[in-house]
Amino acid sequence: MEYKQLNVSIKTEYIKLDSLLKFAGIVETGGIGKEIIAEERIKYNGEICTQRGKKVYKGDRVQIDEIKTEIIVE
Repeated sequence: MEYKQLNVSIKTEYIKLDSLLKFAGIVETGGIGKEIIAEERIKYNGEICTQRGKKVYKGDRVQIDEIKTEIIVE
């Protein structure tokens, strides 16, 4: 599956997964972000992740299969 790549720059050491989805414009609210994470629709560095508070660091990759998007944190 080919993904559309979306690069997101953060100025902090890390960003929480649910916050990243909102920051990147993938979801409109944090509640929607929590929901899609709980539904196992997110992959963090290739593995399904259900932790909404998962710390995402620079160089990590987050994939959302339904919209074929990969977020690369810079």
